[in-house]
Amino acid sequence: MAYARRDKKHLAIDSNVLVAYLDREHPQHNKVASLSSRRVALNPTVVHETYHTLVFKMKWASDDASEALMEMLEDTSILFVNQTKDTTKIGLRFTERYALGGRDALILASFLNPSIAEFKTFDKELIRLRRVEHGRRKLIIHAA
Repeated sequence: MAYARRDKKHLAIDSNVLVAYLDREHPQHNKVASLSSRRVALNPTVVHETYHTLVFKMKWASDDASEALMEMLEDTSILFVNQTKDTTKIGLRFTERYALGGRDALILASFLNPSIAEFKTFDKELIRLRRVEHGRRKLIIHAA
C-alpha cells in the first residue's frame, strides 16, 4: 500500500477488506483497490484473520498468504497497532456496550488511536454501529 500526502490520518481496515484487497479475484476487489493510495493501519487480529481466510476459504497456498502479509508488515507506510492489556480491557467493554463478538471488539478497541481517523469494513453488523467511543477517543466506521 502506498502513502498519499493528502491523507492526514491512517485508515484502519478490517480483515474482510484486506482479503478483498490482496485477492485480485475476490468479488469485492474493485471496491477496495483504491487502498493502494491510502495509509492504512493493521493490528495482529486483522493480520491473522486475513491469513486464515486467504488459506482456508480462498484456498491460497499458506506460503503465498504468509508472504503477502509479511510484505505488508514490512511496508513502512502501514501503521501497525499492537494490542495491550488496556486494549483488551476496552475490547471487553465493547463486547457488552455494543453487543459484539470478542475479535470484532478487540479489533475496534485497538484502532482507537489518534493517528487513525476511520475504519472500513464489509461487516454489516459493524457498519450499523457507525462509530465506537471510549472516553475522548472515537472511531468512525464506514462500509468499504
